[in-house]
Amino acid sequence: MSLRWQVWQLCLDIGNDRFHYLGMNDAPTADAEPLRRAKGRPRSFDKMAALDRAIPVFRERGLDGASIDLLKSATGLTAGSLYKGFRDKRHLFAAAFARYVDTRQMRLTERLSGPVTARERIAETLRFYLESASGEEGRRGCLVLAGLIEATTLDETSRSALEAALDRNRAALLAMLRDGQRDGSVGSDLALEPAADLLLSLLQGLRAVGKLRDPAEREPLIDLALKILD
Repeated sequence: MSLRWQVWQLCLDIGNDRFHYLGMNDAPTADAEPLRRAKGRPRSFDKMAALDRAIPVFRERGLDGASIDLLKSATGLTAGSLYKGFRDKRHLFAAAFARYVDTRQMRLTERLSGPVTARERIAETLRFYLESASGEEGRRGCLVLAGLIEATTLDETSRSALEAALDRNRAALLAMLRDGQRDGSVGSDLALEPAADLLLSLLQGLRAVGKLRDPAEREPLIDLALKILD
């Protein structure tokens, strides 16, 4: 082989190596694509904190009205991070709903640890809802109420969670009414099932009206509502 031929071959080899290095000579390898995706992969974040920031958006606007842009702004996360953490907006709504219901139930349970009679516990439940339906808190609305408004368009999982929350609230009211008949604070001839339905509707109605206006006087309203227990 002549010297000229050897030099020419060496140049070709160097050129091919350079093309390969620049990614111009071969198709992307199987390992290259994950690396490119990893470069733009969203950072990890505190899911509970993200849910707490997303809840007010869903409370005010419901599932359909809560755009990804609004949720990004509220949580401070990118769309990629939200999708990575919750898959899509419906799954984010479901997680926010569960956290909202659990948090409120915990707060109400703490409030009901003080009153002695069932009638007093029902009065405290009314007071709790009236406070939630007033001022800025009331204007934000209730996530359960937001779910009720969109119930016909919710997916099966979210609708089942909504039904479970309502059933749990009704069961708690019914249990207090039965306790009230036992301790004498509720009328012995009161029809408990209809009374539980009426109280449940009253509580959700208070949250609905609270989106626009505060109750005129809380305590007189509570006294009036308790008359159905006589």
